[in-house]
Amino acid sequence: MSAVTFTLDRSGSAHLQAVDAFARLIPDLSAILPAGADILHVGATAVPGCLTGGGLDVAVRVPDEAFEAAGAALASRYKRDPGSVQTMDFAAFAVPGDEPPAGIRLAVTGGPFDDFHVFGAALMAHPALLEGYNELKTMFDGQPMETYRAAKALFINAVLDGVARGEIAL
Repeated sequence: MSAVTFTLDRSGSAHLQAVDAFARLIPDLSAILPAGADILHVGATAVPGCLTGGGLDVAVRVPDEAFEAAGAALASRYKRDPGSVQTMDFAAFAVPGDEPPAGIRLAVTGGPFDDFHVFGAALMAHPALLEGYNELKTMFDGQPMETYRAAKALFINAVLDGVARGEIAL
């Protein structure tokens, strides 16, 4: 069995497909989530000029008191992502279908996992960070997904740490 590899979208269509998929997903999410849930398109396809392997990442941010209800609502429609951590303030779900592959990340607003939107904002505010992230993606194109994800996690964590320390302004 061959290893799964990270492959950049060379067609340029991934961003448009993700925007379309997000627009189709919004009504469903809005109908089942508690009032006031913040539904955001995050990830590489949400950042202009960011290279991507494709796919749609959605962040759903809710107050602590709405987390359980939001998680139950999402679990009624979507499968929990077994490859992701699940905690009292974070849950991940996979959206059925594969064009583009989509994941929903539910987090308590202000909680330890409420940072998906922060990373994208940092990339958009600092062209040098976006350039570095694109270089990382290019370097790992065709490499094992596990290796790419480890390098990506280091990069993202360094950016988020810089934001938290006030070294990277949003």
